[in-house]
Amino acid sequence: MANEFEFQDEQIESKEKKFTRRKFLEGTTKVAGLSLGMALVNPMSNLTVFAADDKEKGDHRNKPILVFPVISDVHIKKTGTKDIQKFSNTLQQLNEVVPKQDAFVVVGDLTDNGFTEEYDRFMSVYNAGKQSQAVSLMAIGNHDYWNGLSVADAQKLFFKKTGMESIYFHKVIKGYHFIILGTEDGNTEGTFSVKQINWLGEKLKQAKADDPNKPIFVFHHQPIKDTIYGSEWGFSENRDLFYNTLKEYPQAITFSGHTHYPLDDPRIIHQKDFTTVGTSTGSYIWLDAGRIQGEVPEGADFLNQALIVEVYSNKVIIKRRDIHNNDWTGEPFVISSPGDKNKFLYTEKRADKTAPYFEKDAKLTIVQPTLTGLTIAFSQAKDNLLVHDYKIVARNLGTGKAEKEFLAFSEFYKDFVPNPLVLNLEGLKPNTKYELEVQALDAYGNGSKTSLKATGKTLQGEVEEVSITLSKDSLNGTADTVEVTVENARVPQSDWIGLL
Repeated sequence: MANEFEFQDEQIESKEKKFTRRKFLEGTTKVAGLSLGMALVNPMSNLTVFAADDKEKGDHRNKPILVFPVISDVHIKKTGTKDIQKFSNTLQQLNEVVPKQDAFVVVGDLTDNGFTEEYDRFMSVYNAGKQSQAVSLMAIGNHDYWNGLSVADAQKLFFKKTGMESIYFHKVIKGYHFIILGTEDGNTEGTFSVKQINWLGEKLKQAKADDPNKPIFVFHHQPIKDTIYGSEWGFSENRDLFYNTLKEYPQAITFSGHTHYPLDDPRIIHQKDFTTVGTSTGSYIWLDAGRIQGEVPEGADFLNQALIVEVYSNKVIIKRRDIHNNDWTGEPFVISSPGDKNKFLYTEKRADKTAPYFEKDAKLTIVQPTLTGLTIAFSQAKDNLLVHDYKIVARNLGTGKAEKEFLAFSEFYKDFVPNPLVLNLEGLKPNTKYELEVQALDAYGNGSKTSLKATGKTLQGEVEEVSITLSKDSLNGTADTVEVTVENARVPQSDWIGLL
């Protein structure tokens, strides 16, 4: 079967509207005249994308009282240049968009393993790029313990290299309270003791007594489970005590890292009894499980994001910055009268009910069949907030049964968002005709009322049985090795575990 799509390496100029990731997320139609970079020679050749408006959104009526960036999960390694370049670029770009910072916050995992060399490299870049007047606030993350030292010695190294006074500490900056918490060991899930949580309660009480109308800023590496997007990676031990301690303070705004989930998803902020916000990563992206592209998709280390917090007399504005794209992503979050829960905008009740939709000229095309799979390409759907996923059902036309179901990211995290989206569907039967149906899903699980359909047939042939052969049956100690030979298996993908 001939390929119906032709891809060009060179960019082509177009007068049509085009869509970048930002416009894909915002669901708006402003134009910036960018190039698509992909030509299609088939009925889908008129697919369009929207361009980004690079104007900063925010409140221009008055100047903020307090401004500070928040980053996390920088993961500086012992050697290499990409991590250093990304971190340096982060500081440089934040200095450009926030020329006067009152504080600078790093919410854990400064390093990849907590080694002395990694701290030295981190601090060298940080000290060269930070603004002298900005107060440095750094929380320790689980990766910062992974240096083979005892917990106490790992913490001492963190203090020595960063200049932080304790695992958890409290600062007042321009009359606003900052509470920095620290995971107490290298446990991936995170460890926050009753002692630390009780200390948190004391500081919250102190901050409220100081001024009940001001927001209280709280920072910790691992998120609180069952709050923001990605909080399934949060801590369980003492979770309820932690949450209930904050519950009494609706003016509390907490920031957590750890998940590497992107800022683009609207669920990255959550409000119920107080406000919680995810901080993404300066290292590599991590995403929801169960999608074709995998939790860590190909090229995941492109991501580099940051938050910029502006504090006004009656509100807090949180802006989401794509460092890697030198642009904003999504609309700023606005927290009016932080102490008043009745004014919370980002609650569970806000769960969007507007379903995504395919435009009338949207197409689904079978690009390439294989023995056990079909490669498809289809027009991206649109949504008022974010098309997050696509559900693809493969129906065996011989039996009439839905034989296999796939879930795939819209790849909203990319710049540009690919349109059409090309996916490889594997695990089908040879020499079998399928009807494929694609439905769009938004971040809140709303499904498009219409779907795209196409039929295709896998190639004829026999599938050889996969065989795995070991060079020996037993190992002599942990340092011994064994050669593993895998035959007749498909190309390794992100769902492979243990074999590369």
